[in-house]
Amino acid sequence: MDKKQQQQQQQQHIAIFTTASLPWMTGTAVNPLFRAAYLAKDEKRRVTLVIPWLSFKNQQLVYPNNITFTSPSEHQKYVYDWLEERTAFKSTFAIRFYPGKFSVSKRSILPVGDISETIPDEEADIAVLEEPEHLTWFHHGKRWKSKFRRVIGVIHTNYLEYVRREKNGRLQAYLLKYVNTWVVGIYCHKVIRLSAATQDYTDSIVCNVHGVNPKFLEVGKKMIEQQQGGLPAFTKGAYYIGKMVWSKGYKELLKLLSDHQKELAGVEIDLYGSGEDSDQVREAAKKLDLAVRVHPGRDHADPIFHEYKAFLNPSTTDVVCTTTAEALAMGKIVICANHPSNEFFKQFPNCRTYDTSHEFIEATRKALAEQPAQLTDAQRHELSWEAATLRFLKAADLDHVPVKNLEKRPSMTFGSTSINLSSNMEDASAYLHYVASGLVGSTQPDEELCKDLGLDETGAKTG
Repeated sequence: MDKKQQQQQQQQHIAIFTTASLPWMTGTAVNPLFRAAYLAKDEKRRVTLVIPWLSFKNQQLVYPNNITFTSPSEHQKYVYDWLEERTAFKSTFAIRFYPGKFSVSKRSILPVGDISETIPDEEADIAVLEEPEHLTWFHHGKRWKSKFRRVIGVIHTNYLEYVRREKNGRLQAYLLKYVNTWVVGIYCHKVIRLSAATQDYTDSIVCNVHGVNPKFLEVGKKMIEQQQGGLPAFTKGAYYIGKMVWSKGYKELLKLLSDHQKELAGVEIDLYGSGEDSDQVREAAKKLDLAVRVHPGRDHADPIFHEYKAFLNPSTTDVVCTTTAEALAMGKIVICANHPSNEFFKQFPNCRTYDTSHEFIEATRKALAEQPAQLTDAQRHELSWEAATLRFLKAADLDHVPVKNLEKRPSMTFGSTSINLSSNMEDASAYLHYVASGLVGSTQPDEELCKDLGLDETGAKTG
């Protein structure tokens, strides 16, 4: 073993597992990707990003603009290229794939088989589970806490809020709360909640460990230069961007506009988004006397958004809204609900929160009548992925986890170990989940997924 290999073996190895991947532009695809890039940037630790690989049929259902991949290597190149274009540096982390299937009813990707096997036992050190409840609802395999020295769960999604909006929502949310508590407690040593808008977990901490795509900070810097040079910077009015489904704030926003049309006379608002409820949102906007225009979804970094002055976001289903952070980074005034999901943003002078509809109207009119405050260097840094990475390392205590030389060791499933149920309640609970998950649906990848990923019929890596 040469000196470089010895140094690598002594480094922490962080494996980040997440529930989605580009080109699906969802938070759990984008944010773990940036986390991997910035954790690996200083080369003090080895990082692997583990993302779902979908069958061709599922790719057609999930990925936009008819983008599909014929092989994992092609998908991998797409991800690296997308990232490098936005960070302006070449990433050094590795990418591996686990088999996944898209659930149409849940509108999400579910892991198939034992995805912890993606990381060989001899490399297993620290695991970061982005959306640990989602990744472990149906986990049937090795126990995460046994395979990895430390397992960090990052809670991204307010699942209880989404479920409450469905039929029999209160009962579903009640049951889901206990299932989430069960699986997260079994499989995670530490839990980080992006905001207090998420479900609470025992001994969890609240910390926003996400940053902003550097492109948005560059836009903000350009707008400051225009302001300082006496050039017009923010020449457009108000807008909102988000997936066009009612639960993403459109219901609340259109009600606010409908109830206060007289007070907002003359105000022009543009809505950008695509989704299942696009036609209904468009029809509701047409009924208003206000100039509310509905447009298809676009990348928030598109130059069309640079000149807007105010970003309106009444959504309360987000945990930490990515588009709100992006709007602040671009130097805009943000008007959002006084809600736990927006707590992190209150430190910025351009964030205006409201409790009542009248306060929303007042904040909107005031924002459109004045110029946004210019962000300081310290405020810009706080929005960056460099700052988010430092917050993550501190919240996860990774800088205090002793480095351990990784040795090849067996990591057996519950089926091949004896468990003293009377002496270890957590082991008993984990074993119960292992048995239950084995009874729910198909737990192994199908033939196509096995072929694409080089797995045998049990889901294990061949060769």
